This record gives sequence, C-alpha cells and structure tokens, in this order.
Amino acid sequence: MSKEAVEGLKPETLWQRFYEITQVPRPSKSEGKIREYLKDFAKKNNLQVKEDEVGNIVISAPAAPGYEKAGTVVLQGHVDMVCEKNKGTQHDFDNEGLKLEKDGEWIKARGTTLGADNGIGVAAALAVLTDKEIKRGPVECLFTIDEETGLTGANNIQPGFITGKALLNLDSEEDGAFYVGCAGGLDTQGIFSADYIDKTQGYSAYNLLVSGLKGGHSGMEINTGRANAIKVMGRVLKALNSTGLLLVRLEGGSKRNAIPREAEAVVLLQPAQEKAALEIIRQMEEQLKNEFKVTDNGLKIDLTAADGEYKKAFSTEFQKRLVNAILGLPHGVLSMSADIPGLVETSTNLATISMEGDKLVIGTSQRSSIESAKWYAAHIVESVLELAGAEIRQGDGYPGWKPDMNSEALRVSKKIFEALFNGEPEVKAIHAGLECGILGDKYPGLDMISFGPTIIGAHSPDERVNIPTVERFYRLLSGILNEYASIKVN
Repeated sequence: MSKEAVEGLKPETLWQRFYEITQVPRPSKSEGKIREYLKDFAKKNNLQVKEDEVGNIVISAPAAPGYEKAGTVVLQGHVDMVCEKNKGTQHDFDNEGLKLEKDGEWIKARGTTLGADNGIGVAAALAVLTDKEIKRGPVECLFTIDEETGLTGANNIQPGFITGKALLNLDSEEDGAFYVGCAGGLDTQGIFSADYIDKTQGYSAYNLLVSGLKGGHSGMEINTGRANAIKVMGRVLKALNSTGLLLVRLEGGSKRNAIPREAEAVVLLQPAQEKAALEIIRQMEEQLKNEFKVTDNGLKIDLTAADGEYKKAFSTEFQKRLVNAILGLPHGVLSMSADIPGLVETSTNLATISMEGDKLVIGTSQRSSIESAKWYAAHIVESVLELAGAEIRQGDGYPGWKPDMNSEALRVSKKIFEALFNGEPEVKAIHAGLECGILGDKYPGLDMISFGPTIIGAHSPDERVNIPTVERFYRLLSGILNEYASIKVN
C-alpha cells in the first residue's frame, strides 16, 4: 500500500500533495529533487517562484479577488526529512519514495520515518496556493532546506527574500497548541585520536549490538526517560572489563537531533572468556530491561561471532578513557523551566559516536531557552571530553525564540481557533529548535506563531501523523488566513 493509504482523506488536495512529497527523495543536505518538484509545481500553476543561493525557495500567490489590499502572510516549512529505518528494512532514501500505510486514524511509513515532519506543513502550504475556497490576501510560501541537520536554509536566508511581516510556521506536532517560543541549540563534538595495540593473536572477533530502543527527537522526547543506546553500550563495555575484552570499533546513533536507538561494537575475546561474557550480557540485559521497563521495554543486547580477522585493537588506556567518557557525559534533562510548567529548559543529548579512520568522534547537542544555560551545558560536555583527551569542535549554534504573549499572530490564531473548535488552545513554548528563532533574528519585528497536526515518533521509524488532526489543522490555517485578509499586516 502507498497511494491508496491517503485516498479519500480530507482535505483531498493536502493529502495528494503530501503523497507526492513522500515520493520525492529529500534527505537533509540532499534536497535537489524536492526543490525541482517545488519549482515544477509553481510553473504548472502559474505561480511566481524564486530560489536563493543555498536552495531556499519562495512560491508567491496573489490575493483572492477582493482581498488585494490585505498584507502578505508568509507560510513557512522545511523540505528536508530525517531518514531513519528499522534494522533489516531495505530502503534507499536517496532514490526511493516512501511506502505509506494507513493504520486506523494514522498514516505511517513501512519501516522508515514518514517525513510528516515537515512534509505535512509543506503539503498544507502547497494546498493553500491552489485552494480557490480560501478568502485570503497574498501569500509567500517559504520552503527552507537542511533544517534537520544544521538549519542551513534559515541561517543563510538574505534580507528581502520574504516581504511579509506575519509568518505562520507549520512545523509543530501537537493539535490544539500554538507555539510562541523555542529553545536555541548548539552542537559539541569530541574528536579522539585512537591508540592501538597489535597483540590480538589468540582472540576471536564478536559483534556487540544494542538495539530495540525507541529513540526519538532529542528535544521533544528528551524528558521521556528513554534509554540511550550509546550510554547502554558504555555500561555493557564497563561490565565486560573483567573478561579482558579488547575494543576494535564503536559506532552508535546517526543524527545529532535524535536519541540514539542502536549502537554496535566489534570486540575481541579470548575463547575461554566467551561464556563469561555471555553471562554478563544476559545479566546486564535483564537489569536494564527492568530499569527501562516503562519507558523503553524493547531493549536487546546481543553478542555474536564476527567475520574477518582483526590485527589491531584499541589500547587498554585509550579504551578506558573512551568508555569513561561515554559514562561521564551527561545525557537528558538538566533543568526545567520555572516559568512554564512542564517545559524542559535545558538539556543535552549524547547523539552519535563514529569512526573516521583513526579518529573517533563523539557528537552531542545542547538545547536551552536561556542562552547562558545553553553555553553552560556545552561547557559541561566540553569539560568531560577534554578530561578524556578529546579535541573539541563546536558549531555556532542558533538562537531561541522569545515568547511574545501580546503578538498579533497569537491574537488572530486564538480567535479563529476558539470560533472553529469552541474551546481555547494551549499556548506553549517548545524544547526544540524551530526556524522561527533564526528567522526572527534575520527579520526583526517579524510576527510569528507555529502550529500543526498531531505527529508522534518524529525522527524515528515509529513516526506517524493523525488523520483527523490534519483536517483540523488545515481548517485552522484557512481560517487564520481569512482573518488576516481583513486586517492590515504590512
């Protein structure tokens, strides 16, 4: 099933656009095909389109008849998606479309991420461009690139690329909520120069795998208490010290903004120690399953024979420093907001570990709605990595978005929500990096709000979007645009 999964769903145009988007490969940093799709869409519908130097695209549509004097409203979303798949799933994200499935009131993809983050928002903006039923002023649809792995598009947008003074960000994932603020973020890497020994005769090679974890978004789900596969691997390696294990390779996680779901190591053991190692792993799996039985009950730890011969392994001293660094690095919530109940204020994610030649790289990301706290979290991580002998590399980070409870965008959106749904929306900030923070910094005075349908499991193969909330989302978007058409924005 694929296209059949969305047939008959309302609003029909939005779901049709979403299906088309899911059939266009669009990994972060490889958005060429989806950009061509957008330009072709504009050409087919006689709409103005422009593209900047980094690949951001704006498609503009004139006002509906009678609303020519209304101010321009910007609809904004990002075109890239996180590409994750279950172990054993065969899928080429660079060349293949996704396989959609309907599961009750949900749409998901078979064995992979769905890309509803932010494909649903992009589809809604495209639907607006051709929807003759919406009484609206002029719109500019801003589609940014590489949001998931660097916010490259938003960071490099130039003055004048958009002209509207009100922006509706369509990249939130909770029906009934308006987001008016977000966390800023920063990446911190530790680069280790591996030390090796070549005394591996008499040892056999094994694959050590941690799998079955939920993972998830490192901002939205950092407070769920889910297990971190790299942390689990560190604990297992520490427990196996008594067997004289030698470590050859270590990798885990795949995205800076995802809680790692899997980690894998190649290890060497003397045959006489295999039975002891298996018993230690059995005990560790039992203990950790109990520890995470509520939050992450799919944990698995496997030790299996590996093919090939390995003539070198990490030195005992380097292996000790590396494992201690993994155990010492903080992961999870560091502080909660004192202003907004239930909001994570500051956190850090131990995201990836990878081998690049003789270099081993640990990747982490820090988030906070307070700039000084973001840097404090980064300095904590930096200190642990430096003590372990790593070279530190940090990005420039990105700013947060400070809530404005007197925003016109918030007033308009709340008014329409209450009229449509006979209730009050939640007004929230999010512990994740929305592009609103950067766009607000690039365009001072830009009035913004973020909303969307219910999406769960973003950044993991469990990702799914709730069908009834997509229809509510589009009704809300249409109503807000209609209300803006009656007031002066520009």
